[in-house]
Amino acid sequence: MNRTLYTLLFHLGLPLVAARLAWRAWRAPAYARRIRERFAFGLGTLKPGGIWVHAVSVGESIAAAPMVRALQARYPGLPITITCMTPTGSERIQALFGDSVQHCYLPYDLPWAAARFLDRARPKLAVIMETELWPNHIHQCARRGIPVALANARLSERSARGYARFQKLTGPMLAELSWIAVQTEAEAERFRRLGARPECVGVTGSIKFDLHIDPNLTARALELRVQWATTQRPTWIAASTHAGEDEVILAAHRQLLHERPDALLILVPRHPERFDSVFELCRREGLVTVRRSSGAPVTGETQMLLGDTMGELLFLYALVDVAFVGGSLVPNGGHNLLEPAALGKPVLAGPHLFNFLEISAQLREAGALLEVTDAGELATQVAGLWNDAAGTAAMREAGLAVLRANQGSLERLLAGLSRLLGSR
Repeated sequence: MNRTLYTLLFHLGLPLVAARLAWRAWRAPAYARRIRERFAFGLGTLKPGGIWVHAVSVGESIAAAPMVRALQARYPGLPITITCMTPTGSERIQALFGDSVQHCYLPYDLPWAAARFLDRARPKLAVIMETELWPNHIHQCARRGIPVALANARLSERSARGYARFQKLTGPMLAELSWIAVQTEAEAERFRRLGARPECVGVTGSIKFDLHIDPNLTARALELRVQWATTQRPTWIAASTHAGEDEVILAAHRQLLHERPDALLILVPRHPERFDSVFELCRREGLVTVRRSSGAPVTGETQMLLGDTMGELLFLYALVDVAFVGGSLVPNGGHNLLEPAALGKPVLAGPHLFNFLEISAQLREAGALLEVTDAGELATQVAGLWNDAAGTAAMREAGLAVLRANQGSLERLLAGLSRLLGSR
């Protein structure tokens, strides 16, 4: 399939796109707002001549934050426009940057919508986070001579096989990219095989290792634990969970409560539209649960805290002794393992970590990551860490060592982006 056929099919599929958007809006009403932006209408005033950064959702927005702040510091005269595809991503962008950046949804990948957006923004440089590749957006940039960089790029073997099925579409698209800054050499080779120009592919590592932790975060977390009287309670978190994982997490917590009746779990669903249903699940399971959004304190009777707020995940990690990272007990590919590691927490995850193969391998080999497959294993490992101060300390130090050994990718990425800006 080439780009012309892809564009035709996209237009024919617009009724399905509308139906999917309506279904999402039914589950999360925020999807019903700002629909015109998805077709490049109602974008508001955009100052031209700056840098356009695309971060599809929450995870990419958080990963892009250090890069965006560095670009703001280096190029204070250039406006930065950040696009995303989801309401939660939009909320995170606005919370992170406020009015210091321009923001809108990225229009659908239709040639006329992409052209309209670019005619409004007129960026000097486009930076796409990770692997959110849209053929028409990239082609419209190439037509205008706008260099496009794929930053913090990752490409699993499974994804590469998927792209290879549409070689006539993906090959020319990748060849139009000015620079692909990949996380590992294995991923670099996959991009080259798919059609990227070899001279435009470089290994910079993952900027997720360049994670900055607010030094006041731990102090604020300790203050809250003292207020809640949980400093002596065994506490753990299951973060960024997906449908199908919560039941496993709750079963593990029930096992832990048999051994340690004072155990406290912080459960953080990945998507806000699931907050209410997960809360109801906890209540049906008979667990005394407090919603973080309610502002109610955790008491001695509280068995669970539901993390149903946005932008607090790092703070919630800082409140616990052991961290489980979700999206990994189901085949979703996992989520950021480095955030709890950077806070000195022993990290657990399920077996499905294909989105973080290199990071998980390094943490596993260093002894900073334990993998589990079911509720029994999860409960056993959490309880083991609560009872093993030396083992917990060893995992903490191993995780911090992995972070230190891999830092510097942000500077390598910024150097490459500077070269592209200098060519304009």
